[in-house]
Amino acid sequence: MSTRGRNIKYVGFATLPNQVHRKSVKKGFDFTLMVAGESGLGKSTLINSLFLTDLYKDRKLLNAEERISQTVEIIKHTVDIEEKGVKLKLTIIDTPGFGDAVNNTQSWKAITDYIDQQFEQYFRDESGLNRKNIQDNRVHCCLYFIPPFGHGLRPVDVEFMKALQDKVNVVPLISKADCLTPAEMRKMKDRVREEIEKFGIKVYQFPDCDSDEDEEFKQQDRELKESTPFAVIGSNTIVEVKGQRVRGRLYPWGIVEVENQSHCDFVKLRNMLIRSHMHDLKDITCDVHYENYRAQCIQQMTSKLTQDNRVESPIPILPLSTPDSFQFLAVTYKMWHCAQTYLENSVFETSAIRA
Repeated sequence: MSTRGRNIKYVGFATLPNQVHRKSVKKGFDFTLMVAGESGLGKSTLINSLFLTDLYKDRKLLNAEERISQTVEIIKHTVDIEEKGVKLKLTIIDTPGFGDAVNNTQSWKAITDYIDQQFEQYFRDESGLNRKNIQDNRVHCCLYFIPPFGHGLRPVDVEFMKALQDKVNVVPLISKADCLTPAEMRKMKDRVREEIEKFGIKVYQFPDCDSDEDEEFKQQDRELKESTPFAVIGSNTIVEVKGQRVRGRLYPWGIVEVENQSHCDFVKLRNMLIRSHMHDLKDITCDVHYENYRAQCIQQMTSKLTQDNRVESPIPILPLSTPDSFQFLAVTYKMWHCAQTYLENSVFETSAIRA
């Protein structure tokens, strides 16, 4: 077949994925990760190990008395990472003070309020006039650290995950896996899985593989699902094992390797979080958690305005975060209503002239 004949059959839309790829790489990516759990479970060390960076170099370590009296804070760390020309703006949301008090009732409220505030800010930006460069600060994933001591989930663990389950993708982790023997770890995982199901806690669910995926990817997906909750160890210390330099922890009885899959699930967590499911975590945040929040805002706004105008509305009233939110939404709705009225009047006048 001649070159001309081939060109007639080739339109060119097959290059669309390449166009999207170039545009995405040029723009860069963003990901917001929250870490939660009581002090001393290795949260900071694990984050530094996952992203090979030092986000906590200026952190002040508190003593036991200061930790007990500390209220829950929200601390934001942002770092720009580049790998093979791909830029990632990584935001880590730390929650010092959570779980350290004697009475932890409602200790998660500051955390849920923060997540709602990010939804609210995104909704404001999305409803504004300039929507070209909206910053996405919504929390895409929450790593919740479960202490290895004890026999499964504590009441505070259950209440925290249930409070966040409809707002963010919750990924439970068993911290400090080197404190448990392999048999104890298997028992701990089984117990946590049973209690998650027993209490109806909705944690992040891995999507099913497509039928056209290769067998190697399907096997990796099965291993990820079977490994939850991930048992993790973090370390940025370089040790030597059989002539090789690896990240690990040196003990009198031996060396624990962070990236040895027979020692812990660090590699599986990293693969899930960064290499295979980061985009899915962002999609669920946008399509499920944020859409639920957005629907509540619109329902509340519509119900309130129709009640003010003494028009019966079947839509239930749902709470907003702050009174300022309603004022903003009311203005947005009135602008839309004025535009719709103007359009209807224009159509009516045009029809009357033609008649």
